[in-house]
Amino acid sequence: MIDTHAHIYLPPFDKDIDQVIDHAINVGINKILLPNIDSTTIESMLKLEEKYPSICFPMIGLHPCSVSKDYEKELQLIEKWLSRRKFLAIGEIGTDLYWDKTFWNQQKEAFNFQCELALKYDYPIVIHCRETLEETIELVKKYSEKGLRGIFHCFTGSKDQAEKIIKMGFYIGIGGVSTFKNSHLDEIIPTLDKTKILLETDSPYLTPTPLRGKRNEPAYLKYIAQKLAKCLNLTLTEIDILTSSNTNALFFPFHKNN
Repeated sequence: MIDTHAHIYLPPFDKDIDQVIDHAINVGINKILLPNIDSTTIESMLKLEEKYPSICFPMIGLHPCSVSKDYEKELQLIEKWLSRRKFLAIGEIGTDLYWDKTFWNQQKEAFNFQCELALKYDYPIVIHCRETLEETIELVKKYSEKGLRGIFHCFTGSKDQAEKIIKMGFYIGIGGVSTFKNSHLDEIIPTLDKTKILLETDSPYLTPTPLRGKRNEPAYLKYIAQKLAKCLNLTLTEIDILTSSNTNALFFPFHKNN
């Protein structure tokens, strides 16, 4: 299996990252994709890649919750990094109105700028959109028409929104929310194009049932896979093959080692 979204370079993993990686490998995870947050997380992310180059694959991007008055400096730094080395994707980027609406216009500007970078460097994008799914779909449309592809991470939207995303050629990330008791994803997942579904944990956040309340980690992807298998009436082996194939189709044709 492949965890397409995990922030395991953050402080909650400082004391036991080796055990976290071992645990993931022991349950059958062979790749962990690392979306960046902002300039403060690049160093720790790249150190983890250096330590586990065949397992951890970093992205570069500015998270919408890190967009503030100095966001243009952050974007300049991202562009500088892109000129220096290869990354797996541009991410985690997007929009977010859950906590604060102060920098909504700047979030959109940052998102547009990073979409242009993705087109320039021929990378997929990883999209965060909390309380802004419909608005973000509209932002993405013009870029999808230019050939941009990517994933809407942590999907919690409607069937109609899922159809719009897939019609644009984008993928849908299924994470821990799918295991929550009151999640409506049970009804939506069976209607999705199976070739557009990816698995993710968003570690250390959104821990799946039955471990809610604990720190999330890539090994817990198995609970999300089990939920997906139930929704699609497939075996775990079939889910592994399906989602790994989808992930490789989106991300690894763009990667330097493929």
